Amino acid sequence: MGKPKNQMEARRRFLRMLAGSPLLASAGLIYGPLGKVLASGNTGSSRVRGLLESIEQGDDLITRPDQALDVFEFEPVAKKNLPPAHFGYIETGVDDDATVRANRDGFSHIEIRMRRLVDVQNMDSSVQLFGKKWTSPVFLDPMGSQRAFNPDGEVAVARAAKAKGHLQILSTSTTTSVEDVNAARGEPVWYQLYPTDVWDVTRAIVKRVEKAGCPVLVLTVDRHNSGSNEETLFRARRADSRDCSSCHESDFAGSMRRKPMFNGLDLSKVTSATYDGMTWDYVRRLKDLTTMKLVLKGIVTREDAALAIQNGVDGVIVSNHAGRENTLRATIECLPEVVEAAASRIPVLVDGGFRRGTDVFKALALGATAIGIGRPYAWGLAAFGQPGVEAVLEILRRETITVMRQAGTPSVDKISRAFVADRAR
Repeated sequence: MGKPKNQMEARRRFLRMLAGSPLLASAGLIYGPLGKVLASGNTGSSRVRGLLESIEQGDDLITRPDQALDVFEFEPVAKKNLPPAHFGYIETGVDDDATVRANRDGFSHIEIRMRRLVDVQNMDSSVQLFGKKWTSPVFLDPMGSQRAFNPDGEVAVARAAKAKGHLQILSTSTTTSVEDVNAARGEPVWYQLYPTDVWDVTRAIVKRVEKAGCPVLVLTVDRHNSGSNEETLFRARRADSRDCSSCHESDFAGSMRRKPMFNGLDLSKVTSATYDGMTWDYVRRLKDLTTMKLVLKGIVTREDAALAIQNGVDGVIVSNHAGRENTLRATIECLPEVVEAAASRIPVLVDGGFRRGTDVFKALALGATAIGIGRPYAWGLAAFGQPGVEAVLEILRRETITVMRQAGTPSVDKISRAFVADRAR
């Protein structure tokens, strides 16, 4: 095969290569309309050729949120709507994104054991977290800079979460203040904390959040000041022809001054949102600082789960920061050992690669209390604003209830380890 004459020809050849790769299709690594065709095994027909042409022309995209059959259909619309760098921010993992793919692939190794002849006329997908009832086990993960995806940003997400009855966690890197998000949500959200490397700044943020009424502080423990090789983001930036200097400062303090949670704070000594000196002593110090519940986000081993309990932590989230680690280990595969160590003493939440109701069911069966999503609702936000986020949440609710009914589990508390089996690899 000769050298492609232009970018479109190169893309056409690449798509046809994917269409001829049963290995990629069976591994579940291709999503959206093309992935559905590949998974069907019908890769040599005119159907594939027609689909490739429509993908190239962009005429396969949904134009309303109610047209979406699954959450994947929001992704190409988001890509079309966003500048390359903003879309790259949503999509990126690290290095070659292998852990992002591992998060998805992990679900393919877990089978669901369906039970029959159970009364499933009345379904209940609600869960309890720290005494609060939520209509769904799905919560909205913290994600920064949401006004880069839609002008209403975190406010649109808060209104969608309110409309559908979901828990929302707000990022330290929010582009809307916690007070305004709480007002849009109609009640205080949980707050995710990047502690920075200056304690006085950390303390001021925590006290502000506490005053705003947030019941839970979620400390991220899986990010470091050393940075990471986010190749997808860096390539997207390289492909972005805009002059972004008016929105992005070259120094950390300058960029943080644009974030409302840092308003009025002395950032002259802050060099990073994260703190490489964080230890269990730091966790205890933070615990003593606030009356809020303290949840650690980024726990992936039984050892750290046990230490979290020993140090008075109220809950943990099994997370690898949306695949932004080089572990090649899916969070769904980390979940069982964390649940075992927690031994029902604290709630165990999980995120990372959740796209289907069956994914949610598998995590619940393995002992998770609730399941976080990030990229899917960001796609919905970028595609259609608040209605897009609501549609993503509705699709996941519908899919979750469908698999619960099929499995013979009319409520979440009926889902147990007995409903899943490990698939031979």
